[in-house]
Amino acid sequence: MKKIISVLTATRAEYGLLKPVINKLNKIEDFDVRLVVTGAHLSPEFGLTYKEIEEDEICIDEKIEILLSSDTPSSISKSMGLAMISFADYFSKLKPDLLIVLGDRYETLAVAMTAMNQRIPIAHMHGGETTEGAIDEAIRHAITKLSYLHFASTDEYRNRIIQLGETPDRVFKVGATGIENILNEQLLTKEELEMQLGISLDKKYAVVTFHPVTLENSTTKDQIIELLEACKNKDDINFIITKANADADGRVINTLIDNYASNTSNIYAYTSLGLKRYLSALKYCIMVIGNSSSGIVEAPSFGVPTINIGDRQKGRIQASSIINCEPKKDQIMNSVDIALSDSFLNIAKNTVNPYGDGNTSDKIMKIIVDFLSNNKINLKKKFYDCEAK
Repeated sequence: MKKIISVLTATRAEYGLLKPVINKLNKIEDFDVRLVVTGAHLSPEFGLTYKEIEEDEICIDEKIEILLSSDTPSSISKSMGLAMISFADYFSKLKPDLLIVLGDRYETLAVAMTAMNQRIPIAHMHGGETTEGAIDEAIRHAITKLSYLHFASTDEYRNRIIQLGETPDRVFKVGATGIENILNEQLLTKEELEMQLGISLDKKYAVVTFHPVTLENSTTKDQIIELLEACKNKDDINFIITKANADADGRVINTLIDNYASNTSNIYAYTSLGLKRYLSALKYCIMVIGNSSSGIVEAPSFGVPTINIGDRQKGRIQASSIINCEPKKDQIMNSVDIALSDSFLNIAKNTVNPYGDGNTSDKIMKIIVDFLSNNKINLKKKFYDCEAK
């Protein structure tokens, strides 16, 4: 009988990182891979990004709607509650042998808690990482404690997972699938990218992504205005901005981005670029700006500078191509000047990305095959079975 592997995705970025793993697991005859889609993927406001999955011809097993039309802390808690109720029914029906999750989303925590209650072992990608400016860090570590298999992107992150009390022989350093996507995805030509974005790329441009800093109170609006004002004042550069995820205050960011894009000639706003367009945009850009993990993990592999704003990614391992600055207009503009200097462009061009060699999905696939095919998953080693204590 085939082993059923359920894979969870709730956002565009998350799906892009899971895609190589899904494709590799789908090639194993002994596995029945079921992709379940939820969260922002199913929201028109956030671009109905599940359509990208369908365009990739990856079968979606089920779509589970949990997102409310609000991004207050209360509504996020209610969405988590809806996730637990809905996924309780889904898991009871499917009875998967393994659940694969990635990262640090609140939806992921709710689904992982539900899987834990139903004695479903969890494999967690990108655990052990630190993001001191976001509540994501607490969520990420909580998911680690609910998980059985751990796929860390670096040795330091693997060690942190072990420090959290996880058994070392179930914690693996595998690198980041974001690097693999850069090496293997068939990216667009510059002309194709221009056509799909609907703008000319003759002028040099930067790619911008800015998400709420969820551990800071009432700073989101001020910070995004500082960033947008800096972009507006650098009128010799175009700025391609992808909007924020469905986090607390994400809609505040997106409303302001739309307002500036409507009234500023060098700012272009997109709800979602999708994996291929986003990586293609990185390939031809002069720099990446914002507070997204992609500026830390993926951008260095393109040899372009990253301006990392504020504390959202504070604590992550960084390549030498990254400039850190405060969310202030003058500091951002100064950082842009530094990033465009010949000396720093040379640093970025020659930087070494610390997040792996591009073989991550192969490593993950082989580990999962070993654990499931040889029945190595023993939940009594974790905490699910009270009789083990």
